[in-house]
Amino acid sequence: MKIALIQLDVKIGEPDWNYQHAKTLMSKAMKDKPDIVVLPEMWNTGYALERAQELGDRNGVLTKELLSSFAKEHNITVVGGSILNYRSHRQEVTNTMLVFNGQGEQVLEYDKIHLFRLMDEDKFLKAGNRFGLFSYQDIKIGTMICYDLRFPQLSRKLVNDGAQMLINVAQWPTARVDHWRSLLIARAIENQCFVIAVNRCGESEGTHFPGNSMVIDPLGEILLEGSQEEDIYIIEVDLEKVKNVREHIPVITDQRLDLY
Repeated sequence: MKIALIQLDVKIGEPDWNYQHAKTLMSKAMKDKPDIVVLPEMWNTGYALERAQELGDRNGVLTKELLSSFAKEHNITVVGGSILNYRSHRQEVTNTMLVFNGQGEQVLEYDKIHLFRLMDEDKFLKAGNRFGLFSYQDIKIGTMICYDLRFPQLSRKLVNDGAQMLINVAQWPTARVDHWRSLLIARAIENQCFVIAVNRCGESEGTHFPGNSMVIDPLGEILLEGSQEEDIYIIEVDLEKVKNVREHIPVITDQRLDLY
């Protein structure tokens, strides 16, 4: 499986520019013929939460149109990072991930379930209450958005439901980049799965984002670690390694779910 990680900068409160920029970078990634392309968190608006109802994609329509047509045109799966999504019928805003398969069909809509109070998400956004899990061919992939990473119960739930890979999309700041690296490695080791993590780069309203997108294998080995610059990273992973590691060290089957 070949994966393209789109580590991009975001202009806060400028969705028109961000949509065009994301499409340009995704198009550049197509020369390497990836199977899956992944965008970072909140790439359509950045954290313009005080203007969420004004700037959020109304019912996700623009995002769905862009990602669906792009996925179908290139016959790839698009993991659309996450967007500021204004659900007009409920007058609620969510931090939403949308995933489309190679036929342009939507296969996942996941609302971030852990809202990050340090960024005031709890004041402006509605938390989700469903898990993010989709299938690529016969492979199950679990999804998380940024702060979700700090909750090991979530990643283990996704793995117990069959995930062989976890994808985390983020706007994780430089101030806590050591936590980012350590938590990603831990999630890979404890769940014996691949972890694909795509973080934004650049600066927004005084907060610096390091990029530092990562790919980690089921033994915790770092296969890819991005720079602080905007870039496209291409990596090929062998999912057979998940099976081999889990058979060699049977952590998943040795769980005592009758006790905890």
